[in-house]
Amino acid sequence: MQFEEINGALEFRHNGERVRIEPWGKDALRVRAVMAGTFTGDRRALSEEIPAQSAQIRFMEEEFREGDGSRSKKPRASVTNGALSAEVNFAGVITFRKNGEEILREYYRMYDGTVSKESRCLKFVNREWKGIPGASEYSLNVKFESRDGEKIFGMGQYQHPYLNLKGCVLELAQRNSQVSVPFAISSLGYGFLWNNPAVGRVTFGKNVTEWIARSTREMDYWITAAGTPKEILENYTAVTGRADIFPDSLLGLWQCKLRYRTQEEVLEVARRYKREGIRLDAIIIDFFHWTVQGEWKFDRTYWPDPEAMTDELHAMGTKVFVSVWPSVDRRNGNFAALTERGLLIRTERGAAQTYDYQGDCVELDVFNPETRAYLWEVCDRNYRSAGIDAFWLDNSEPDYGVYDFEHYRYCTGPALTNSNLYPQLYSRAFFDGMSRTGGPVVNLVRCGWAGSQKYGNVIWSGDIPSTFEALADQIQCGLNMGLAGIPWWTSDIGGFMTEDASDPDFRQLLVRWFQFAVYSPVLRMHGDRGPHDIPPLDTRNSGGGYLHTGHPNELWSYGGEVYAILKKYLAVRESMRGYISGLYREAHENGSPLLRAMFYEFPQDGKCWELRDQYMFGGKYLVAPVLQLNAFSREVYLPEGEWKLTSGGETFRGGQTVRADAPLDYMPVFERLS
Repeated sequence: MQFEEINGALEFRHNGERVRIEPWGKDALRVRAVMAGTFTGDRRALSEEIPAQSAQIRFMEEEFREGDGSRSKKPRASVTNGALSAEVNFAGVITFRKNGEEILREYYRMYDGTVSKESRCLKFVNREWKGIPGASEYSLNVKFESRDGEKIFGMGQYQHPYLNLKGCVLELAQRNSQVSVPFAISSLGYGFLWNNPAVGRVTFGKNVTEWIARSTREMDYWITAAGTPKEILENYTAVTGRADIFPDSLLGLWQCKLRYRTQEEVLEVARRYKREGIRLDAIIIDFFHWTVQGEWKFDRTYWPDPEAMTDELHAMGTKVFVSVWPSVDRRNGNFAALTERGLLIRTERGAAQTYDYQGDCVELDVFNPETRAYLWEVCDRNYRSAGIDAFWLDNSEPDYGVYDFEHYRYCTGPALTNSNLYPQLYSRAFFDGMSRTGGPVVNLVRCGWAGSQKYGNVIWSGDIPSTFEALADQIQCGLNMGLAGIPWWTSDIGGFMTEDASDPDFRQLLVRWFQFAVYSPVLRMHGDRGPHDIPPLDTRNSGGGYLHTGHPNELWSYGGEVYAILKKYLAVRESMRGYISGLYREAHENGSPLLRAMFYEFPQDGKCWELRDQYMFGGKYLVAPVLQLNAFSREVYLPEGEWKLTSGGETFRGGQTVRADAPLDYMPVFERLS
């Protein structure tokens, strides 16, 4: 094998594979490989321009004892960028070191005639390419050695209770309530980006770490090393982008439900909030305010004058969001034009259908720039011109009727190859258009990918059940999303799916969820409140009037006791506006999330690396959500320092676990004094 220095990077060829390792940002390296031809030149998540860098590249020889006892010299090489170096041996196996200490090594078990660590008869290679019959793509399996005691965080949002992902198997695919953002932070002091939008899987096993892309032309990953998680995230967001400054006008309450069916319903809710003396920052108009999917306009039967509606809401200081889906029903007027111009997703066989909720639909191929321009032109004409401020980009995975990714194809290739990028491109149709009018862009999006933080995306956790178990899951969802570089995050207060909104147990859950949401990036009321016993506005199976709606979901909808608690906590939120604004600015400046795992603020405290049911809201507040029904106290671990309980001002020394009272009208929060 021969190593070369080419344009400041280390390159080598091995068994038909071409590999390139180059400096890419602070204390970071990018590693790419192809089996045929040249590198694609696609930067994917690594979108930011970085200063010109030079790495130290060394060519060396290593002495080996052959199987017959003789000795020989084999070539090896290394490339160093600051604290991070990559060393490659004669078999093409890469070892990464931070300040000389090994942190990550590719997994290789192949007998090669030498007596070495890698010499085995198992025939496992570190980078395994398998050609896909009849296609130019390959399946790719990249393996790394696993390390005992290592903890892994980030990776986006998965609906399970695990903050530490060591031992987890994660699908690299987008689904409703699952957000694949393939950036991981290791307790060993490195961050790793799988810079590949292919559908696949990652296994953080005890015996091996394995990244799989089911269909790809190029291996591409990025790694950085630093002393703390905060520094790792700063390095990562420097090369993938950071969120804009979040507007102060949206730091308070956002109101939503399934569904406001008419503009009068929306206005009555906003007027009631005004009469109650409650500031309402945003109100959100959900789906089927249209007649059929893909029209992207109001059904004028029920929304006769949206311009007047938005004028009145704006006079109250309330921004207006409206739901947009990427699905296009065959019955609507845009379908023929989109089909003729090739702007819809293709199916590989059978009928052309990708989505079947409330209509026979095909979804937009947002990989095509022409599609994104078409969508924005319609939404700009029908919504923005009517005064709509922002968009709720639902079903943005996209939500396929059946998740057979091999069945779908975009203009750029098979869905297996790049489907994880779909939600980011969908949001960019709106970000690019809205950016032209100036000001920060803020849209609510159900999914995202690496780098989505720079496109005005508030990602929410999808259609989750109304259970305490789901509430507990959202703690790790929000924390791991932040550690994956996505600071703008929210969840449906109370969960999305409620069978009986009058159930006292649900009302207790709603209170506990609201308390958590007050100490979250975005405070948003939403949910489908059962039972579904409200008559439709129109019994005909067409138009926005026939579809069901949920019961009321405003702050006053759950009885006087609950209303009093929610108002109390909304006042807490209002009192923190300046503080929260500062957290958003910090996210913009260095990538820090608002929701922070305990170890993010206290990386030297080993206990903090174990905690998953409490967190820091910025650097000041330690938040301990109540995650069980009828729980009215809980244990809280306090790191070193001095802490004040916000309920009564009692102070505690850190380095201990305390039990805090948690009556229904209080969630334990400790203010950090030192």
